Amino acid sequence: MKISEATLEFVSRHANDDVRKLALSAKRTEDLDLTFALDQIAGRQMARTKLPSWFGMADKVLSEGADETHFLVFPPHISMEQCSSEQTAKYKQQVLATVLAIVPGHSCPGISANSAHFIDVTGGFGVDFSYLAQGFAEATYVERQEHLCEIAKHNFPLLGLPHANVLCKELESPLELPFLKDKETVIFIDPARRDNNGNRTYAIGDCTPNILDFIGELLQTVAVVMVKLSPMLDWHQTVEDINRASASGNAVKQVHIVSTQNECKELLLVLSERYETPLEVYCVNDDEVFVYNPNHQHPSPTTYYPTPITQHLFVPNASIMKAGCFTEIENTFGLRQIGKNSHLFVGGDDVEAFPGRVFIIERVTSMNKKELKSALSGIESANIATRNFPLSPEQLRKRLKVKDGGDVYLFATTNDAGEHLIYVCRRR
Repeated sequence: MKISEATLEFVSRHANDDVRKLALSAKRTEDLDLTFALDQIAGRQMARTKLPSWFGMADKVLSEGADETHFLVFPPHISMEQCSSEQTAKYKQQVLATVLAIVPGHSCPGISANSAHFIDVTGGFGVDFSYLAQGFAEATYVERQEHLCEIAKHNFPLLGLPHANVLCKELESPLELPFLKDKETVIFIDPARRDNNGNRTYAIGDCTPNILDFIGELLQTVAVVMVKLSPMLDWHQTVEDINRASASGNAVKQVHIVSTQNECKELLLVLSERYETPLEVYCVNDDEVFVYNPNHQHPSPTTYYPTPITQHLFVPNASIMKAGCFTEIENTFGLRQIGKNSHLFVGGDDVEAFPGRVFIIERVTSMNKKELKSALSGIESANIATRNFPLSPEQLRKRLKVKDGGDVYLFATTNDAGEHLIYVCRRR
């Protein structure tokens, strides 16, 4: 990839400047590729938080004044926006490494990373590929957009992947690849989540490519398929759709609901017909991981009305909320929901491993004016959240006449008896 010295110097000089202002004020010269330079500046600024290791590498190159061969290239904004974060890419790397090293008796027969072929059939900027392809004997990146392929060819050697093959090709199905049957293969697919009009899609059959069209045959050919999907999809329906399209009816082995900083980022599915294990769902939020079998039958929960002062209130993280595994949370940690639609849990003891936030309940009040006044006495500011409650946090704040912030947390909800309650809490 040819990058002029003037372009490199411009990127270095304006690395921390406002890109919009630069686009209007920069002096255009014949040897300056301004569009490319602005993409690099914007990409580096986004990478600072999204891809910190890549940012560090790029920043070092700029500070040392290295030439174009060491210059890590970033794509236009839309590709930077859509690519995985370093954190979620590393998580996928960990999942795949675990899948290929499952305990004897459950592993994929005859496959290991150092003898297998990894193929990412929807390469994009290549963040996921750069982590997932590490350790494989052979790795192929497939992408239909030529400019992303050029970036990939330039970047992969810098990222420790000199053996990566780059194939610029538009595929309707991975089955079009002629080398699939040559060796044990692991496929990664990240279907586009927008239709031809740019609208978001919410069903797996509406993504591009539609994996339901070929997943059955593909799973008869390759060892493992890993699919990255939008967190907006209903994972229950997605699992059902894929299993229905597979030969065994039980192809989905793992569902990973991946969140960072309590924001659900993606669904990750591991598919295979090579080994038999019960379906597992992983609810992940940063370092918190809760695993359960959704097909395991639990006894029906009973509503629990806590005695205040000695109780803790537990607020599940975004991945637990997406999974909807509330009965599993109750049974695993010995907790009870305040109400079946509250998704707030209470228990007498603290639980260090709880996947979410934990609060100490100081008092519980109904919405009775006299009781409210007593319970909130001395509280001038508070953080307010509502779950299954007739008022929004803003409406409740206005009624209670308290400011935002502080050390007090008010959780307003409704129990199974239909009572509107407010839990006055502090962080543990």
